[in-house]
Amino acid sequence: MKKELASKVDIRNKSAGFEFELLDTFTAGIVLTGTEIKSVRMQKVNMQGSFCQFKGDELFLVNLHISPYEQGTYNNPPPRRERKLLLKKQEIRKLKSRMEEKGLTIVLTRLFINDKGLCKAEVALAKGKKIHDKRETIKERDLERSMRRNEE
Repeated sequence: MKKELASKVDIRNKSAGFEFELLDTFTAGIVLTGTEIKSVRMQKVNMQGSFCQFKGDELFLVNLHISPYEQGTYNNPPPRRERKLLLKKQEIRKLKSRMEEKGLTIVLTRLFINDKGLCKAEVALAKGKKIHDKRETIKERDLERSMRRNEE
């Protein structure tokens, strides 16, 4: 049953690749409550505008909206609460040192459930794109689509 869940839940942040140039990716665990994981399994997640920020030596996911579980009672946490990300110390140190560079941020690119049934978050160190870079991305995507159409 866990393998079925793992194959079903794969939520991607499509706008992250368009808005940012992704430099380096990390897979992190995420601290969720019982009702939150049930909402994630039902894919009731909105990643738009979510990002990561440091508080001390810990990394937190901010502005991720996980809809309240319908069968949950008063135990449902607020939908946009900060959630702690679980990374190795070495990875946190690397991210923190790179974050000090101007113009870099950490964005959530993917939320999925692994083979063991645990919720994982894929975060990326990213640099914001300029308008002309976004136009270039659109052109490349259109070219790729037209080439695929011609092959068929």
